[in-house]
Amino acid sequence: MFARSRLLMFAGALGAVSALLAGGGPAAAAPAAPQSAQAGQMAQAGHGPGYGRFTHPLAVRNRMFPLRVGTEFIYHGKIVENGKAKPHSVTFTVSDMFKTVGGVRVVVAWDRDFLGGKLQEQELALFAQDDQGNVWNFGEYPEEYENGKFTGAPSTWIRGVAGAYGGIHMLSHPRPGMRYREGLIPAIQFDDVSVIARTGQVNCVPAGCYHQVLVVDETSPNDPTSGHQIKYYARGTGLIRVGARGGDSQEFLTLSAVRQLSPAEMAKVRAEVLAMDKRAYKISKVYRTTGPAQRRTC
Repeated sequence: MFARSRLLMFAGALGAVSALLAGGGPAAAAPAAPQSAQAGQMAQAGHGPGYGRFTHPLAVRNRMFPLRVGTEFIYHGKIVENGKAKPHSVTFTVSDMFKTVGGVRVVVAWDRDFLGGKLQEQELALFAQDDQGNVWNFGEYPEEYENGKFTGAPSTWIRGVAGAYGGIHMLSHPRPGMRYREGLIPAIQFDDVSVIARTGQVNCVPAGCYHQVLVVDETSPNDPTSGHQIKYYARGTGLIRVGARGGDSQEFLTLSAVRQLSPAEMAKVRAEVLAMDKRAYKISKVYRTTGPAQRRTC
């Protein structure tokens, strides 16, 4: 979702998920720490009691990135490449499904990316919140499309598989200057590092004006040509704006609408998620390490 290269917004460094059952049983243990000193230092942001332990991982109530079942976010904007702009839109939906990754139950979000009005990519994005309130990235299954036809899902990754480390997506208590790794996926050469740039900002988008806005500056150390992606998060809502500084491809998006889906609409979302989940098992060996998508009961 909203990656500078449209590959991924998440990644991590050589760490396997060592976990116990979560959700109804004992808390799951945190993944092994990244091997590099730099990755380890960045991962320290937000450390404290409950860091990296998942007792109730599906209850994603982080004030800057809440994932309420049935919430749909619609973004509109553009992608600028070689001086040319194309209309770009994204629809991000929190489904009522969950999967199990390394013993941790994770929220399944359905993300659709349209370029020039045509579906370019749709993905299943996986998240979980630890006991301290940090939201973690647990993987992605991104399907790519060309002229409306499915072409594959080569950028699939799952935390703890093939050296993939899914890091923190949103800190529980972000403060200016805090630096952390959202992930590092060696298999697809993806790295994403974030810095809390500002807090307490005011920002207006088509969906409304928001106060107490958090600004996050993301870069990719392995791809300096990608520049900076600037993300704005509003308390109680989540991502409201995406901007860019530098880079050979720039993405600009603003939140146009956020709404709660009806039971009938949720049934359609559930069907789409289940269809993608079933297809992913046939396509991706990495994805087969996860448990099947199941409907949440609460």
